[in-house]
Amino acid sequence: MAESWDGSYEDSGSISDESSYYARLHIEPIYDSFLCPLTKQVMRDPVTIESGQTFERAAIEMWFNECKESRRRPICPMTLKELRSTELNPSIALRNTIEEWTARNEAVQLDMARKSLNLSSPENETLGSLKYVQHVCQKGLSRHIARNAGLIPMIVSLLKSTSRKVQFRALETLRIVAQEDSECKEMLAEGDTLHTVVKFLRHERSKEKEEAVALLYELSKSEALCEEIGSVNGAILILVGMSSSKSENISTVENADRTLENLEVCENNIRQMAEYGRLRPLLTQILEGPPETKQSMAAHLGELVLNNDVKLFVAQTVGSSLINIMRSGDKQSKEAALKALNQISSFDTSARVLVQEGILPPLVKDLFTVSSNQLPMKLKEVSATILANVVSSGCDFNSIPVEPNNQSTLVSEDTIHNLLQLISNTGPAIECKLLQVLVGLTSSPSTISSIVNAIRSSGAVISLVQFIEAPQLDLRVSAIKLLQNISPHLSQELADALRGSVGQLSSLFRIIAENTGITEEQAAAVGLLADLPEMDFGLSRQMLDEGAFELVYLRIVQLRQGETRGGRFLTPFLEGLVRILARITSLVPAAECEPDARAFCRRHNLAALFIELLQSNGLDNVQMVSALALENLSLESKNLTQIPTLPEPGFCASIFPCLSAQPVLTGLCPLHRGTCSLRESFCLLEDKAVNKLVALLDHTNEKVVEAALAALSTLLDDGVDVEKGVNILYDAEGVQPIFNVLLENRTENLMRRAVWTVERLLRSDDIAIEFSNNPKVSTALVDAFQHGDYKTRQTAERALRHVDKLPNFSNIFPNPSNMG
Repeated sequence: MAESWDGSYEDSGSISDESSYYARLHIEPIYDSFLCPLTKQVMRDPVTIESGQTFERAAIEMWFNECKESRRRPICPMTLKELRSTELNPSIALRNTIEEWTARNEAVQLDMARKSLNLSSPENETLGSLKYVQHVCQKGLSRHIARNAGLIPMIVSLLKSTSRKVQFRALETLRIVAQEDSECKEMLAEGDTLHTVVKFLRHERSKEKEEAVALLYELSKSEALCEEIGSVNGAILILVGMSSSKSENISTVENADRTLENLEVCENNIRQMAEYGRLRPLLTQILEGPPETKQSMAAHLGELVLNNDVKLFVAQTVGSSLINIMRSGDKQSKEAALKALNQISSFDTSARVLVQEGILPPLVKDLFTVSSNQLPMKLKEVSATILANVVSSGCDFNSIPVEPNNQSTLVSEDTIHNLLQLISNTGPAIECKLLQVLVGLTSSPSTISSIVNAIRSSGAVISLVQFIEAPQLDLRVSAIKLLQNISPHLSQELADALRGSVGQLSSLFRIIAENTGITEEQAAAVGLLADLPEMDFGLSRQMLDEGAFELVYLRIVQLRQGETRGGRFLTPFLEGLVRILARITSLVPAAECEPDARAFCRRHNLAALFIELLQSNGLDNVQMVSALALENLSLESKNLTQIPTLPEPGFCASIFPCLSAQPVLTGLCPLHRGTCSLRESFCLLEDKAVNKLVALLDHTNEKVVEAALAALSTLLDDGVDVEKGVNILYDAEGVQPIFNVLLENRTENLMRRAVWTVERLLRSDDIAIEFSNNPKVSTALVDAFQHGDYKTRQTAERALRHVDKLPNFSNIFPNPSNMG
């Protein structure tokens, strides 16, 4: 009978055997009256029927149901006599006696079990003890018995067992004993128990991890423990990962998600979840929380590092709410909202969402308001940053009003005048951001004319030019970008301002001439000069006349020879110097008008210098500008080579044909068919220039690759022996790298340049045969043929014909001169 009772709470199999030993230990025998005649188990809810027999309520109810279903009259299962009534009378006295007996026996059984709840006991005994504790706690009247008996610390200690079975059973037992027992949950929050449980979350696909999550879910039902759980290092991070896992089982994912939902009662937990990518609770608080919570969560949102997809999601979810806080909140709330909006607006797509939600009117109002209620300058700086972000998003600002009851827009003349006035009356940080706003507006073809007209009507050109002497690098860079954007429309005004009596241009060169080490001021001055439009020949001519290029060349030589102390400004200073020096190469093709430029390049052997600079590893801008300078010089080589003059055949040669043979000339450039040199004609066949340019084709910076390819393409240009140029590139192992550039298709400009160069290479039959069966090459050329601009499509068509992938399609492309 005792074994039958054991089965009432044990699972089937070996697990039952683990705890049956404790169930058989009794201080008192089991009386027959305690056992249900039907189940042979100790009754929990004894009831007496008409015959006077006592049964377990559930068992006799099942008996009566079976009688009814079989259409038999109810009978007593013991006497087999027919019953007139199926009424059940609770046997309260017997139930109380059984409960007292059970409690006395369970006390003894638990006392025996607790002796095995330690790390030194055999595994089977420990497992049985834990299972018995589970059984006792799952009985309604005995739920708190484990806590009252002081078993919880003992069970917790088993979490450090070396047996995975014991660890699992201990976790399972703790979950059961904690159910509906707030005091037990509080006990589990003491010491390092929570840290130990969280460690199980790191286990890979184990049952212990599943049970640990289930235990944390149970504990998280107590609000008092939510903050404790969240404070365990790594707990929320792991739970967030598990809640979105595709590899965990469904119950584990659901328990992790439910645990996190319970933990949301603490603001600190919500902040942690947001940091680990679970933003929904934080955003919900911004939408629905009280004002102080909205402010706190908005402030935290502004501190998070968000990827672009998340920025868009946040803008779509709480963008309108943040704008409302910015519009009507107090200064602290505005500060929190502005910082969050600054974070969100840094992605173009999310910035466009903010524009749709109406961010421009309150943003512009905060910037332009001058009163006792105006924003502090540090917040105006944030507002200016947001406005700069919004402007760069690509919205059509011609139609978006910046005042609720006015048609004025961001590009209206009065708005731009206010911006220009604010630039002249604020600190450098705000000036920089507002200049970036103007840079963004002048970068759009649809708004640049409005900005130019406003700048012209305000007479602000001179004040803008003065910013090129500002000490702040960001401010100077922003000013230069703006001046570059408006220069096609205000070229005369800008030229007059730069070359006027103030003499900003000359003062910058005087700063560069100081050889006391590289200062921040010098690096800034060089950067400003390097950013001036390269094709402004008048400016380049002025630099040449004033000895600027001579100065720049000497400073580069000093740096390369170690005569000038470098420091942290060495890299920008050198890059700027090289960019300035490269300007003079754009004057070489116009040497008929600028003979001094060609003479300068020859005198200082600039071609050799730029070839050396190609190997400035780690200085991408230096390599790129040097390659572009070599392109400019190499384009003139065909015009500078000395073509030898052969004597006319004499009188004797007309009589004796054998005397008419022309003399064989040696030492001529195979590419330009004349006498060349690096110094005099800038020929790239010297000083291993071709090999060094080929090496740059594998550069990670596509701008460097494009510049190197441009320089190499001069070997295949019209006016040179293209076949010899192909051979030169082949010998330098440059053919395959050029094809690789085509296949990588990194940028449109690089693709256009690569298609042109590849077409020239494919004019060689050997190369055409070698690459004709390469499907990747054909695919790249077909893509260029289908999607390139007009010239690129023509070039791609010719290239495809070289590899026999197209018939003659020239009739598809009519001569541009005949197109209407």
